[in-house]
Amino acid sequence: MPKRAFHLIQPEKRTTSVVFASPHSGRDYPAWFLDRIALDGCTVRSSEDAYVDQLFSIATQVGAPLLQAGAPRAFVDLNRSPDELDPALIEGVRRVGHSPRVASGLGVIPRVVANGRAIYTGKIPLSEARHRIENYWRPYHSELARQLDQSHALFSQAILIDCHSMPHEAMDSVVRKGQKRPQVVLGDRFGASAGSAVVDGVQEAFRDAGLVVARNTPFAGAYVAQHYGRPLRGRHAIQVEIDRALYLDETTVQPNADFAAFQALMHDVVARIADIGRPAVRSLAAE
Repeated sequence: MPKRAFHLIQPEKRTTSVVFASPHSGRDYPAWFLDRIALDGCTVRSSEDAYVDQLFSIATQVGAPLLQAGAPRAFVDLNRSPDELDPALIEGVRRVGHSPRVASGLGVIPRVVANGRAIYTGKIPLSEARHRIENYWRPYHSELARQLDQSHALFSQAILIDCHSMPHEAMDSVVRKGQKRPQVVLGDRFGASAGSAVVDGVQEAFRDAGLVVARNTPFAGAYVAQHYGRPLRGRHAIQVEIDRALYLDETTVQPNADFAAFQALMHDVVARIADIGRPAVRSLAAE
């Protein structure tokens, strides 16, 4: 099994209400899992948000915690409800209602990776699915909830930055002729998971770094944004999707020649986002 459900890196002193979390950057693939599945070790990583945790690693230096997944997305998807079980993959599961994500093979235990490539050659036992949820999904979300509660207790608000990456081709169908291609997509579930002032601040941080930013299309936010975003209660959740081509060779799933430069750019962005959650900055903005 993956060694850890999550990795939590804490700042020396917490100075912002912002919590950064990366649920899809886990890359601890057990040997037994790789031996069992139908994909090679590179292909199974195609739906992983590879190295996103490293892009946001400066979070702890600017006073914010960084929560990273331990298990890879192909093993268990932390951005899904634990009830999103796929009857086409898991033995003994009945189809209840219609979930587009489950139907496409992207439930809490994924059946496919990018481009619909099947992970397994057959079904897995329900007991195995439950084991992954109990030992990886629940500990991650328990810790995420604890971190957000701590931020809210300290600062009377909590801002979750749910950190992801998107395939470069994800924008092919949404970019119109003459428009600039978005490099970052912010998802706030069309205003339901975060206050507009918070989202505006995050958008400005990316735009001031020279990046093209879109909102909610084609990614408006999934389970994490929906579950944790309660802006009327001072709890904001924003899903951030970054074009992998900016820093990653998507074929080899390895950092590309631009990785170091883009990581440096992201350090400035993360620092700006952390400022949004500082009491002094919030007071000045309100004046």
